[in-house]
Amino acid sequence: MIKIATDKAPSAIGPYSQAVVCGGMVYTSGQIAIVPESGSIEASDVVGQTEQVMKNLGEVLEAAGSSYDKAVKTTCFLADISDFAKFNEVYGKYFTSKPARSCVAVKDLPKGALVEVEVIAEI
Repeated sequence: MIKIATDKAPSAIGPYSQAVVCGGMVYTSGQIAIVPESGSIEASDVVGQTEQVMKNLGEVLEAAGSSYDKAVKTTCFLADISDFAKFNEVYGKYFTSKPARSCVAVKDLPKGALVEVEVIAEI
């Protein structure tokens, strides 16, 4: 098992790794829209936050030796399910291989985020 860490994505805000590689697969932790340089969430809408989440995930996947095209499964969390269509517009630009996915609305996300996404991908 290899722990993945990159300074091109936000540092973990708790006792966990950005991702773990095991058995030829990478398992990312959920990413929210924290901008690595500032350490804060700068976008106030779901479109802007989803773009930042995808940038963060791309950096974590790259650090692990993977990419969006190698994604097998994603799990997506929305603070408001009415943002589903807007989220999908951005998500679809990145996950063009259409991995399996779950998408649910949750009561709250860390730091007041509107969206969080985690990925399982091949290396």
